[in-house]
Amino acid sequence: MSDNHEPLLVVDGLSKRYGAQLGCRDVGFSLWPGEVVGVVGESGSGKTTLLNCISARLTPDDGVVRYRTRLGTLSDIYQMSEPERRMLMRTDWAFVHQNPRDGLRMKVSAGANVGERLMAVGARHYGNIRGAADDWLSKVEIDTGRIDDLPATFSGGMQQRLQIARNLVTGPRLVFMDEPTGGLDVSVQARLLDLMRGLVGELGLAAVIVTHDLAVARLLSHRLMVMWRGEVVEQGLTDQVLDDPQHPYTQLLVSSVLQP
Repeated sequence: MSDNHEPLLVVDGLSKRYGAQLGCRDVGFSLWPGEVVGVVGESGSGKTTLLNCISARLTPDDGVVRYRTRLGTLSDIYQMSEPERRMLMRTDWAFVHQNPRDGLRMKVSAGANVGERLMAVGARHYGNIRGAADDWLSKVEIDTGRIDDLPATFSGGMQQRLQIARNLVTGPRLVFMDEPTGGLDVSVQARLLDLMRGLVGELGLAAVIVTHDLAVARLLSHRLMVMWRGEVVEQGLTDQVLDDPQHPYTQLLVSSVLQP
């Protein structure tokens, strides 16, 4: 078993192009168990490309992504077989989409959305699966009386909380989040952020969070990477980067938020 003295994820020299357009170039960082790294930058800066490459949703042109499995070995995710990678995505990894409809099955009930992920890793006892779904709906502040309701009957904020429950029910160690509060009202965002921060801390999750919102980054991440034109131009402790930005682009990003 790995411990907190060893990185959970190691990214080295990651690059991706779309024809003549650069997605990201030569990105490298390590992520430690229980650590949350925020990736910020304006639209088109390469942050979603980076997230998709490190979560095996998009194959990079160059570079290596290594993940420490529960056996303690640091394995190149692109050298794994497709079934191995799929199992990783169902168990140890979770992906929270900006639009919860991309991460939910809209035609099955809230309880089934959570239970399905357990069934994908071998759970078969109906009572236990329903009990776990019930428990997770409570954890994400959804009324358990709505366990048999379809996600389409939920508000956007509730759908996002349901997507989080579906993702976390298998006890992953690493969560990827793509603009998890995008498109939600400010009051709903605040409640969701509070919930996410609580769950990440309580479960000791490692996470990579892509956001254009510096307030979200400050609240959720320990460390920050600033992307501009496909490259990481600055990284460091979140408060340090936001309170004393060194790169001109980061300074611009921070000052634009602080303007009245």
